[in-house]
Amino acid sequence: KIRLMSLTDRSQLAATEELSVKIKADKDSHMLSITDTGIGMTKQDLINNLGTIAKSGTADFLSKLQDASSSEQMSDLIGQFGVGFYSAFLVADKVIVTTKHNDDVQYIWESDSASYSVVEDPRGDTLKRGT
Repeated sequence: KIRLMSLTDRSQLAATEELSVKIKADKDSHMLSITDTGIGMTKQDLINNLGTIAKSGTADFLSKLQDASSSEQMSDLIGQFGVGFYSAFLVADKVIVTTKHNDDVQYIWESDSASYSVVEDPRGDTLKRGT
């Protein structure tokens, strides 16, 4: 999304021109870190997209899945509604998302799957942009 936005507004890449996705596994702490320099999320994005998806998104997904009449329609649903994101709770007790959007400060979203919190990152804007 940030790449598309930068085609018409080059200032979108002002924080960093790097466009990347990095995956790091730490076997000792049993932690998987996925970092990107995409568009990131504002505080409101975190609340709207991650904070409520377990309630509304999963219900919408199941409804659409029931309405799908072919395997092609079912496969089109993959990646929608946050179901893929929430599958992280199948293997993790806690999920932490740190994100920085150009229009906001850096935030930390944390959830144990039962509840979540969003706080301004006390470290400041260490990501420049992304998640």
